[in-house]
Amino acid sequence: MHYMHDLHLIHTDLKPENILLESSEYIKVPQLKRISSDETQFRCLPKSSAIKVIDFGSTTFGNQKHSSIVCTRHYRAPEVILGLGWSYPCDLWSVGCILVELCSGEALFQTHESLEHLAMMERVLGPLPEHMIVRASQGAEKYFRRQSRLNWPEGASSRESIRAVTKLNSLQKLISRYAGPTTSSLSCLLQGLLKYEPSERLTAREALSHPFFKNL
Repeated sequence: MHYMHDLHLIHTDLKPENILLESSEYIKVPQLKRISSDETQFRCLPKSSAIKVIDFGSTTFGNQKHSSIVCTRHYRAPEVILGLGWSYPCDLWSVGCILVELCSGEALFQTHESLEHLAMMERVLGPLPEHMIVRASQGAEKYFRRQSRLNWPEGASSRESIRAVTKLNSLQKLISRYAGPTTSSLSCLLQGLLKYEPSERLTAREALSHPFFKNL
């Protein structure tokens, strides 16, 4: 992303399907758990961690006219949902969502509705900033009560939707279940990538310099 952003390009559709390993070669590593005394279970690990980002069909120059909606739903930044406009930081939000998914094995925000999506964000990351709510577009105003508080769970489409939000944990708790000794540095990186306010979000350059990557 650092290279792309230096070229004034915004990918706008970062997701795991658009990040490929350069090589399909792998090695088999025995699992610690054995199925039986005479049979060992293996897992496959790539020989190289080199990756390529693909699918530049929606890529936009920073100074080009921007469409109102970008990014596949699960990786869509809050400023896009709220109709506040978007720029380079929307890519970094997507990167944060992808890192959580690689860690846990599941999409962080598994949803298809904007209100539920915002409720999930608040469940994981805390309340949306009031200044962003106040500036929300007319199309996004319906998600809030008196432009101050998310209309949740009152506006939920179903009980299943409410349950889907309730079962989520805070970001810190979620990461601590999977990251082991890297929990602290990974949580710090993700908190920087998943800032609601785009101007406060880590840039690609800042993310690359983060201690999490230096300590790997």
